[in-house]
Amino acid sequence: MREPLKKLIFGTAGLPLSSKGTTTQEGIERVKELGLGCMEVEFVQGVHMSRRTAALVAEVAQATGVRLSVHAPYYINLYAREPEKVVASKERILQAARIGAACSATEIVFHPAFYLGDEPQKVYQAVKGHIEGIVQLLRSEGNGARIRPELTGKRTQFGSLEEIIDLSAEVDGVAPCIDFAHWHARTGEYNTYAEFVSVLKQIEDRLGNDALRNMHIHVSGIHYGRGGEIKHLPLQESDLQYMALLRALKESGAAGTVICESPILETDALLLQKAYESIT
Repeated sequence: MREPLKKLIFGTAGLPLSSKGTTTQEGIERVKELGLGCMEVEFVQGVHMSRRTAALVAEVAQATGVRLSVHAPYYINLYAREPEKVVASKERILQAARIGAACSATEIVFHPAFYLGDEPQKVYQAVKGHIEGIVQLLRSEGNGARIRPELTGKRTQFGSLEEIIDLSAEVDGVAPCIDFAHWHARTGEYNTYAEFVSVLKQIEDRLGNDALRNMHIHVSGIHYGRGGEIKHLPLQESDLQYMALLRALKESGAAGTVICESPILETDALLLQKAYESIT
């Protein structure tokens, strides 16, 4: 693992929109040109990258100092009714982690499962068992990447704040991906300074101060309804109180990476970075 960061750094979910080309390497170079510090490699439709390309990506990331993470494919459900879908879901996470590590990415983000109408605790136990197996296999291969289940935005999805914190506390090699927009959309709350502080305190109380010093965060504006998330929005077109969020993060001493998932990727990533740096 790399040396922990001493503050938050900001970047984009995928290639910046202003990238000169369509390769991951060109996206990393554009992130650097923009003055941002990180990028999430989006394998959302599948892991379509060779190890040879991954090695080139790692070279560019190392040369530029841009920190990489990976988002595993969206089609993952570790609680699917069909066993073959669970097997395929696990394989997608493993593929993302293997190619991610070859890219020099240390954080592997994924949406874990759906409740399918079952009791959350039953779903939790099944998901936990599968994640334990995934981590054990990766470690046996010498892969030290952190597996980060994401705080999800729809109420039908497994991945509440409590669930991902519990997974992180109970399974070695697992840490949370905290998506503050998702939690706001899922609850209709958690959009004030005090509420953001309460989330950070819950993380620290359960996982320790080290978890606050190694955060992986997603932020965007968000449109939501009774069922939770509908779609991502530019920050200034949404009700997300991002200045209050940034203040809570800075005053808590949080460090790590902030990935902007706004439709106007780098514009909002730069907005967040500038706002964060303005807080004294």
